Amino acid sequence: MDPIRQWWVEERAKRVIQSLENHDFKALFVKDREEAKKEIRKHLSPGMKIGVGGSVTIREIGIVEMLEKEGYLLYDHWKAGLSKEEVLASRKSQMTSDLFLASANAITLNGEIVNIDGIGNRVNSTIFGPGKVILVLGYNKIVDNIEEAIKRIKNVATPLNARRLNLDLPCAKLGRCVDCQSPNRICRVIVIHERRPSLTDMLVILVGEELGY
Repeated sequence: MDPIRQWWVEERAKRVIQSLENHDFKALFVKDREEAKKEIRKHLSPGMKIGVGGSVTIREIGIVEMLEKEGYLLYDHWKAGLSKEEVLASRKSQMTSDLFLASANAITLNGEIVNIDGIGNRVNSTIFGPGKVILVLGYNKIVDNIEEAIKRIKNVATPLNARRLNLDLPCAKLGRCVDCQSPNRICRVIVIHERRPSLTDMLVILVGEELGY
């Protein structure tokens, strides 16, 4: 990244981090995905049960492969070869993990974290249950306000995820939301973290790279 763009990214990230801290979250900025992995490693301990939310970002930083190699028990419902019953069991186990790793669909300059889910296991696990929650977000997820966050999710993140999942949805064909009534719709639950949930230890890591959708 060129120095001017890097400056712009870091200034926006500083604003977000200050807002998050004002809202009782722990937050920090790292320059790249390798630094993000190093920060996550600081929170690991032997024998941990680790939940992995549905997140392209988490896979892109390479943390899942690292945890698998080191022998951690992972609740990862994206793991290849799982039956429907095993996927459901994994999703439920994420909510009682020692550490839950995920991203968010958008984050505002005012320090609000915005997610839209189809099933709800990911947002459930960011509210209550896991011993610790770490959210990793690329700078591309930063938006001005909640209205822009929802607009971004419905017209960027959701069409891309629908396309990735090969879902028969209008947004996967048009690249934008049409507020469909499809049974395959994946925009069903909106969760906005205005403040840190009072019983949840949550860390937000902002990364100076584009990550995820």
